[in-house]
Amino acid sequence: SHPPLEDVAPRILQHPSDLLVSKGEPATLSCKADGRPPPAVEWYKDGERVETDREDPRSHRTLLPGGSLFFLRILHGRRGKPDEGVYVCVARNYLGEATSRNASLEVAGE
Repeated sequence: SHPPLEDVAPRILQHPSDLLVSKGEPATLSCKADGRPPPAVEWYKDGERVETDREDPRSHRTLLPGGSLFFLRILHGRRGKPDEGVYVCVARNYLGEATSRNASLEVAGE
């Protein structure tokens, strides 16, 4: 019989990279983490938690099963650039958390 697997704190396997996206286009910020138990992934933009369609079914942002953040289309209007900013992905389980590198998402020129 095998000894029981030990639980391990999360670590980030794939970090997001900086993106330059045209408005209205889809985009994906990659993040992949592992740990035992499998960590829950959350995204933060400029230090604030990013809401996805898990909290708001109408959201244009989806948390993919692996942990990446998918934008159906990049929102950008005269009143602001709600998607532009610096993102990090945080993976947590009861043993701790791991934070990815910063990735900036920029909306290509108007």
